[in-house]
Amino acid sequence: MSEQVYQFKGTDNYVIDDDLMLTVNIAVGMKKPLLVKGEPGTGKTALAEAIAAALGKKLIIWSIKSTTKAQDGLYQYDVVRRLYDSELGNEGVDDVKNYIKLGKIGEAFTSDEQCVLLIDEIDKADLEFPNDLLWELDRMEFYIPETDETIKAKNPPIVVITSNAEKELPDAFLRRCAFHFIEFPNKELMAEIIRAHYPDIEEELVEQVIDAFFHVREYFELKKKPSTSELLDWISALKLSGLPTDRLRQDLPLIGFLLKKDEDLETAKNSFRGLR
Repeated sequence: MSEQVYQFKGTDNYVIDDDLMLTVNIAVGMKKPLLVKGEPGTGKTALAEAIAAALGKKLIIWSIKSTTKAQDGLYQYDVVRRLYDSELGNEGVDDVKNYIKLGKIGEAFTSDEQCVLLIDEIDKADLEFPNDLLWELDRMEFYIPETDETIKAKNPPIVVITSNAEKELPDAFLRRCAFHFIEFPNKELMAEIIRAHYPDIEEELVEQVIDAFFHVREYFELKKKPSTSELLDWISALKLSGLPTDRLRQDLPLIGFLLKKDEDLETAKNSFRGLR
């Protein structure tokens, strides 16, 4: 295997395990889209950011919503504006290209340099959405009938696709992707992540927050378990507050930085009452 395959090794702020690092680099080497699944807060979006930063490439983000269509990522033809300009007698109406706006995939394909294209939370869209992108991502091109033009990728982008696994993706789409499921970090990896974000943090505080955080995730019946990003926010809040941190598991100060649902906060309060 060539040296080029191993060009991504994480960043100072993104701690990566060996399996994920190998999958990323093989996907890049094979020029396959990388599909990353995992529960919210496991660093899927941050992975694309880290790849772009580590490789010195521009990051283009296409955030998917429930109403997003595959066409939105390719291009949009503003027929309404063209009609309006025609009625006003504005110049340039005869050239339809003036009314074509490229979407995020179009931007990535026409970029003069290779970029990283993040298709974020693909499972938010309808079931046909991934299938509607098969040709474009496989062939790295798409056709604009309004201008009779085929847009081919000048420098095929590194494609990262994230999913929260809220719904199954089509088999045909899965076959075309390199795949990795990001497990939630264990205590050891979480400690590394904390130190990467807070290099000067006291080791005692690292132990205290990890103990409290995993106790909350494992023993509280929660609607939404706190994620890594919420843990990092909680640490920031604790450091700014000046509150004592020697009894975090028992007291859980500023717990609103960890738990974001009313039901979960009530669960935590009831647990405290049971301890008293």
